[in-house]
Amino acid sequence: MSGLLSPVSAGTPVEDLVRDEAWLQAMLDAEAALARAQARLGTVPAQAAAVITRAAQAPLFDPRALALAARRTANPVVGLVAALTARVAEVDRPAAEYVHRGSTSQDILDTAAMLVTARAVRATRTALAATADALFAHAAEHRDTPIAGRTLALQAVPTTFGLKAAGWRALVLDADERLRRLLDGGLPVSLGGAAGTLAGYLAYADGAPASYVDDLAAAFADETGLARPGLPWHALRTPIADAGAALAFTTGALGKFAVDVLTLSRTEIGEVAEAAGGSSSAMPQKRNPVLATLVRTAALQVPPLATALSQALLSEDERAAGGWHAEWLLLREALRLTGGAAHTAAQLAAGLRPQPRRMLDNLARTGGHVVAERLAAVLAPLLGKAEARRVLDEATAAGRPLADALAEHPRVKDLLTPDELARLCDPAAYLGAAPHLVDAALRRRPIL
Repeated sequence: MSGLLSPVSAGTPVEDLVRDEAWLQAMLDAEAALARAQARLGTVPAQAAAVITRAAQAPLFDPRALALAARRTANPVVGLVAALTARVAEVDRPAAEYVHRGSTSQDILDTAAMLVTARAVRATRTALAATADALFAHAAEHRDTPIAGRTLALQAVPTTFGLKAAGWRALVLDADERLRRLLDGGLPVSLGGAAGTLAGYLAYADGAPASYVDDLAAAFADETGLARPGLPWHALRTPIADAGAALAFTTGALGKFAVDVLTLSRTEIGEVAEAAGGSSSAMPQKRNPVLATLVRTAALQVPPLATALSQALLSEDERAAGGWHAEWLLLREALRLTGGAAHTAAQLAAGLRPQPRRMLDNLARTGGHVVAERLAAVLAPLLGKAEARRVLDEATAAGRPLADALAEHPRVKDLLTPDELARLCDPAAYLGAAPHLVDAALRRRPIL
């Protein structure tokens, strides 16, 4: 995974958390945790569990060899169990008998997937917190900074840059809450045995009652730091679908921030700029908004991956042939892109340079037409709603500054003075409740 075709995650913390070696370590962590959990219940010797744990270190194994071996078994766990068993036997031959005791490949790989997801999500949340902090600062500083609110690509009414930043932050916090819920019970260990009955675990527990599997699930969850499942979920893929949905929302939230930055960075608008834009291979004058571009690439890719992950719910029988296997790369790519996007968004937010002067200049381009809504509210009690609208339609169609056109309009000139009209047509004086909304939004704090 060089990241050559996915620069959004290249060099970011999440890259190391989802690479092949990370998945290998997570599978080994699952094997070791299972042995320790069984040892806690007295069905595996404590010494054997300790030896298995010491042997379960990814650098001791060859991921490429395991990948090639997986072509014969359709998953990497079978070869890994053989390699781990051999490694343990080199140290303590009797302990090797307890590797993967009563387990099945899906228990290990699904648990590993949840461990990888949890580790990647924690890194992503760290980046989201940094993004939210930077956007908080922008919102507070520019609480009252006027900027054109745009609808359907055109200037609509004035708002403030602070309110835009507060909105971006609100989406980031929404995303963080979804990821937090994943970590708070949404990522369970997998414990089902060959077909979801846990029969193998009971068989090796030497006649233990059926309630043994409840204790084993609790101990396994405790050893891994994951949640305890309500039922074996080999064919009940809620955790995978939920993870995909949360990742898609997260990149979508960051993508909204990115596409707004891209729009506001246009040469013709110029209301924000990245701290250090990227260069062009052909045009020396360009400083491209590369960070926003990278975030948007992730936001375009993760939702289709999440949709594909949701198809995991159509899992036949007690284990899906092909459907389960298809999840692995989809989940890894969704985690990698989301973590990369969050890291990049934090850089984007920290270095974003608002241009208040340009915001005012752009608001002035309409000659006050951007506050026609305000004039409609002022003129309606004086002329009636329908007549006020007719007058404003004529005034805005004249192609002149709105205050000038109204000052000369026969239905208005005796109602409002030129000074009053100039004041009413000042975009900076028509911000509505934007500053108040910023204050309210900034009272919301992240949930740790």
